[in-house]
This record gives sequence, C-alpha cells and structure tokens, in this order.
Amino acid sequence: MAEPKMTIPKMTMPKITMKEVESVARLSRLALTDAEKERMRGELDGILSYIDKLRALDTEGVPPTSRTMPMTNVMREDEPRESFPQDVMLANAPDRSGEFFRVPRIIEESPEESPPKS
Repeated sequence: MAEPKMTIPKMTMPKITMKEVESVARLSRLALTDAEKERMRGELDGILSYIDKLRALDTEGVPPTSRTMPMTNVMREDEPRESFPQDVMLANAPDRSGEFFRVPRIIEESPEESPPKS
C-alpha cells in the first residue's frame, strides 16, 4: 500500500511587512497589540496572495461584470396608494411640534448667515 503524499506549503516571503501593517493601523486610527498586528499581517498577506492568484487567470474575452450571479429587479412596481394618516405617523415621534417631527439641528449657522432677530 502506497504512503499518502503529504503536501508541504511553500515558504514564501510575506507580501506585507509589519511596518506596512502599523502604517495602515495608524491611518485607520487603530491601536493594535503586537498579536493583533501579526494577525492582521497574516490576513492581509492572505488577501494579497489571493489577488495574485486572480491576476494569474486568463480573462481574455471575458466581459466585465459587477456580479457573479444574474440578478433581477426585486423592487415592487411603483403604484400610487393611500398614505398613513398624519396622526398615525406622528404617534410615536419622540419630539413633535404640531404637525411636524422635531429633529436636532445638524447645520450650524454662522452669525452673518442668521436671519435678523425681531
């Protein structure tokens, strides 16, 4: 009976250095431990290796696509219908002002843009 062959992975140079991982972490404003940096280096190295495999494929004559599976429109037809009554829509509003939703101000006005106070 023949012995099963054991596949030994090839030792290759990492595609990303620890210095590059630290640079990406700094740009991302991530405080990583040494163990996390090493894990990220391994994961990023795997991603870059996979990209190399994809680059090696012959894609001549293959049309570009944005999806691997055909997709059909899953939206319903846009048909007019009755709206909910205003009181129903405003019933659970956390802050209501008469017939309107009150929301926090998100745009600050500079003093010169403010309307004159009367």
